[in-house]
Amino acid sequence: MSEAQTATEEPGGKQRKKFEFPGAVTVLAIVMVLVWLAALFIPAGEYRTDADGAPIPGSFDRVDSPLTFWERVQQLILAPVNGLYGIQDTATGFVDTENMGRLFGSVGVVLFIMALGAFISVSFATRSLEVAVGGLGARLQDKGWMLIAVIMVLFSVGGTTMGFSVETFGFYALIIPLMLAMGYDRMVAAATIIVGALTGTMASTVNPFSIGVASGEAGVSIGDGIVLRFVLWVVLTAVAVVFVIRYARRIQQDKSRSLVGFDSDEDEPDTDTPEGERQLTGTQKWVLAITAFTFGLMIFSVIPWSAIFGATTTPAEYDVYHETATEPYWFELGWWFPQLSMLFIIAAIVVGVVARMREKDIVSLITRGAGDMVGPAIVILLARGVSVIMTNTQTLDTVLNAMEELVSGASAGIFAVLVMIVNIPLAVLIPSSSGHATLAMPLLAPLGDFAGVSRSLVITAFQMGHGLTMLIAPTNVVVVGGLAMAKVGYDKYLRFIWPLMLINFVIVCVVIGGAALLE
Repeated sequence: MSEAQTATEEPGGKQRKKFEFPGAVTVLAIVMVLVWLAALFIPAGEYRTDADGAPIPGSFDRVDSPLTFWERVQQLILAPVNGLYGIQDTATGFVDTENMGRLFGSVGVVLFIMALGAFISVSFATRSLEVAVGGLGARLQDKGWMLIAVIMVLFSVGGTTMGFSVETFGFYALIIPLMLAMGYDRMVAAATIIVGALTGTMASTVNPFSIGVASGEAGVSIGDGIVLRFVLWVVLTAVAVVFVIRYARRIQQDKSRSLVGFDSDEDEPDTDTPEGERQLTGTQKWVLAITAFTFGLMIFSVIPWSAIFGATTTPAEYDVYHETATEPYWFELGWWFPQLSMLFIIAAIVVGVVARMREKDIVSLITRGAGDMVGPAIVILLARGVSVIMTNTQTLDTVLNAMEELVSGASAGIFAVLVMIVNIPLAVLIPSSSGHATLAMPLLAPLGDFAGVSRSLVITAFQMGHGLTMLIAPTNVVVVGGLAMAKVGYDKYLRFIWPLMLINFVIVCVVIGGAALLE
């Protein structure tokens, strides 16, 4: 199916341009400007904090704006730069490129996807993945639904246990050509990865960097409420898998029903390739082995084994520091984006050497592959820039206070549902689950005591609100970055995902509302 025509003919024979939804970069630029404008009218405020830096319930005070209007204009202009390598001052919380403190920007993620692009470029030049995926796709032509289900469940397991989401960027190079070879479109490939992983993180059971941090802030064990969270994970994962498979089958049978269409070279398999070239050569087999080892090492190196099987964590910004509160095991590598970036660069060089490429060709392919990822990189740093604006204008605490006032005094069932709902807009502004939990849980957990709702259920409701939002939030790099890598428009993705969002919302409201009434 081709894309819709961009112009329609009027009675007078004139061509009238049809509205086209802007791309991800434009959407995020608009969101950033809207958030900046909103911050002009949202009064600045702050909570007093305890020794651990957590906000104290009922301690909110309005404060004078820390920025003049011209400084606010500068914040808008510099937001993408701060979103790339801004440093957050540990004392004031202000984000700027000249501070001393912790990294707030997304430069690590940007370097990672550019290194990944370099590896993809060199690897694809050997045609090893093309030949392997083509053969696998032909064998699984009638069993594609099973492969989709397996991949989504595996990603969901990773999400629910260890917050596996950003790491999925590494799998687009493998899954996109595989899905296309089986007759699916790019939406199926993107949804298999994004929906699979984010459904798992939404229904986190023992994820130490959302449930663990929230439990530490609420003063309960990470195991409290795990049965309910496990039930939600099973139900929501099953619903997500069925939802994606239904769409995949529909467009496989009728390509005109695809939301994104098919590229001309995706409509039909390459039948002109000689039979001999469809068999893997010895060099290509070595390249595949290097690829498998690289991705396997990536997965093993980022898994926080001690946090999963060790003690409950205390509040920690894992996605910034990549540190946990438990003693690491001897075999635990604890790698994060800097190490993963070099892993893929080294793997790209090794593949080039094994494939007997010239030095100039290897360098050219690495440079070209990294350049192909500049678009997704811009999307990611713009998404982070939105959080920078809210942080530097000191309006996040004002939003938190409004949330606290909204849920105060509600009955048990209503309170549980409201906790989920009020965290939805906050999640857009704070896509980090650990950062969100650190800010919200010290306020919500005590309110749950007054409403007769257990703190473990408050944690579950909070996580569902955050996770549900992450499926569509334009500030979530997993979504916007993944869609950019898959070449799927954000508007097309919204059209695809909204029925699943509605289904998930109803399921979660019924389950957590009912659980609150039964406590």
